[in-house]
Amino acid sequence: MPRPPQPFAVPDQLPEVTRRLLAEYLPGAAPGPRTRPGALLNELIRTILGQQNTRDAADRQFRALKAAYPRWEAALLDGPDGLEATLKAAGGGLHRAKAAHLYGLLSALAEQAGDEDHPLGLEGLAELDDEGARAALEGLPGVGRHTANLMLLFDLHRAAMPVEGHLDRLARRLGWVPDGWTPARVARWYDAVTPRTHEARWALHVAGVRHGRTTCTPRHPRCGHCVLADLCPSAAILGP
Repeated sequence: MPRPPQPFAVPDQLPEVTRRLLAEYLPGAAPGPRTRPGALLNELIRTILGQQNTRDAADRQFRALKAAYPRWEAALLDGPDGLEATLKAAGGGLHRAKAAHLYGLLSALAEQAGDEDHPLGLEGLAELDDEGARAALEGLPGVGRHTANLMLLFDLHRAAMPVEGHLDRLARRLGWVPDGWTPARVARWYDAVTPRTHEARWALHVAGVRHGRTTCTPRHPRCGHCVLADLCPSAAILGP
């Protein structure tokens, strides 16, 4: 008989790790306001541009798009070649792929609207429950689970748990998950063990990403300056 699947275990250290990360990187911080429904499409496009891109490059590309296309309907009319040229001129990578994703997204929204006079947007997302909003986002071209999680967490204030590479690395170095797990499985693990509230997940995500950028870096981590060093079995190997 095959063994039944084992539930993901919550590490005993998780509350203390979270407390220390918040004290170090987010003292007194709180989530910003929800994104206005009329601005949700802008934020989704920003999020798509940010995938596999630096923040500065994504910001440049978004500003270039808005300058070229004051309304997203104009981008749809310009087509994927026009979008690609605009992105390429702004710098950053993956121009062709991102242009194709954006054109597919705008085309799908136009088809959903069914009315040429109806502006392209995502206003209805705010009225959906968590699963409905996730399904609507993941049903759009170029929007996978991670992009949907980012939108749900930051723009809609839902209890989603996006897992960046920084959080994946944190869990592995702390010995919370086996090295052989795929990133997708680590993401499912975080979703299972993290308190299911928007505030808790926002805080762990933001503090964990900042920790990964400044201290628990992929190469040459600064273990000697890490607030988690005494809890981390990797510190003795990767330090000082």
